[in-house]
Amino acid sequence: MNRVIAWLRALVISSGIFGATAWAQATAHSVDKEAHRWWQNAVFYEIYPRSFADSNNDGIGDLKGIASKLDYLKDLGVDAIWISPCFPSPQVDFGYDVSDYKNIDPMYGTLADFDLLAAEAKKRNIHIILDFVVNHTSDQHQWFLDSKSSRTSAHRDWYIWRDGRGPGQPPNNWVSIFGGSAWKLDPTTNQYYYHFFYPEQPDLNWRNPAVKDAMFGVESWWYERGVSGFRLDAVHTLFEDPNLKDNPILKPGTNAFGDPFEDNKNNTKLPEVHDILRGLRKIADQYNAVLIGETWTADVAELNQYYGQGNDELQLPMDFLFTMVNKLSPAEFRKQIATVNGASGWPTFVISNHDIVRSYDRYGDGEHNDQIAKLMAALYLTLRGTPIMYYGEEIGMKTTPPTSQEEVKDPIGRRGWPNEKGRDGERTPMQWDASANAGFSTVKPWLPVPPTYKTHNVAEESKDANSVLEFYKKLLKLRHENTVLLDGRYQPINEADNNVLSYLRIYKDRGVVVALNMTNTPQKISIGLKSNHFASVKSLLATGQSAANGDEASLEPYGVFIGELSK
Repeated sequence: MNRVIAWLRALVISSGIFGATAWAQATAHSVDKEAHRWWQNAVFYEIYPRSFADSNNDGIGDLKGIASKLDYLKDLGVDAIWISPCFPSPQVDFGYDVSDYKNIDPMYGTLADFDLLAAEAKKRNIHIILDFVVNHTSDQHQWFLDSKSSRTSAHRDWYIWRDGRGPGQPPNNWVSIFGGSAWKLDPTTNQYYYHFFYPEQPDLNWRNPAVKDAMFGVESWWYERGVSGFRLDAVHTLFEDPNLKDNPILKPGTNAFGDPFEDNKNNTKLPEVHDILRGLRKIADQYNAVLIGETWTADVAELNQYYGQGNDELQLPMDFLFTMVNKLSPAEFRKQIATVNGASGWPTFVISNHDIVRSYDRYGDGEHNDQIAKLMAALYLTLRGTPIMYYGEEIGMKTTPPTSQEEVKDPIGRRGWPNEKGRDGERTPMQWDASANAGFSTVKPWLPVPPTYKTHNVAEESKDANSVLEFYKKLLKLRHENTVLLDGRYQPINEADNNVLSYLRIYKDRGVVVALNMTNTPQKISIGLKSNHFASVKSLLATGQSAANGDEASLEPYGVFIGELSK
């Protein structure tokens, strides 16, 4: 099977006569020996395109910049890149307000640049995942411009328009997640339109079949262009109660934007969401593509809903429960790992992204941050499931929030300052070397480069065998080559230990032990060789003086030990 697949792929690339459809159909049923699809053992890497690499020196990253770094990503051990929105956009929410789903924003390049990136990525066996904003468009999208032109326009029902409760009163009490009422009065037709996010991001009316058909068409259009899947933005917000019932108030007081604390029960997580996800999945399956979901779930029951009955919805709903463990707590991580492993689909693990303070700061203590960065890498890259890295995580990039309101670019920060500083701090330019602007651009970047770029950058860390980057490279190489880490079941050990998180991965008669010291003092654990029917342990990857002797593993402060178990 694998030889046939390899031959077919070579034919596609060399001849150029088969398109994305032919290749997807040829490989649609390709699985490994454990019946895994390509995305199950892949390492995904999120790229925030404004901040990754600037090829034309205008201070903003672009697609050619990403293409120039594909060899770096391949050498790192990345199998798929998820690119945050790069479609045409007024950039009110930095691309999450899309004005054209079938083009590239000029600040990032052209469709030809995308095609070149896709071709170069394919040569390196790197898949491309795009960010698909399914809940809303920009208010500058042609659909919305027509929709608001009159109450009888062709696209009027593509969005959600309602009369107010009375003069100057919106239809209900719903508030926008970005502050203020979720309704805006448009004077052209004297009706309100609904926006869960910014007023410049009107929600699509997914109850209209024409909207569904149009958006499903966008999905297929990009598959035909070589895309291997989508990260679906804010999927829980697709539908609203058709009767527009008010949301309950959770507690007294107001949030950072001065709005009541609402329970969004009537405008998020409605059952109809899953009908759309099943439809998107049917199309994805035709192209051997993967759907990753931005799914904020409260428990495993909610997580299972997004996998779908019979796993017919999202293959990889992101487990944000994992990112909410904002401390080094073996007990809390055990709990979340058990939750995800108890779900009905394939696990997904994320510790950072463009909306979350970087893991380097969330877990770091200010003194041992590099050691802790290695510790966290060893955690989410040795678990059973698909990891999604965030650019710069592999070099220990630091969150650098703005120090004044004048510096803020993120609209959330501009609106909520000083209680809410926004997300600029986790979106700063990638740190390539110690030259001016960290090698990102020869001109001033759109966001300032953190001062730590002098020491934490790709060039410097590539020369240091003990750097965070070199640890990531060794760990990712081990992950790709070790069958136990790819296919083995997860088995916790030493479950009462409040200092060390340790577990086994077991595959047939082979095993791997992972021991992670989450304290600043040396620790020892029992590996449990005899009780798990193993005879010996051999080091595969360890930090500093961490090692195993017989059935005991000794760990330095924040130490990591990964060992191979033999019968």
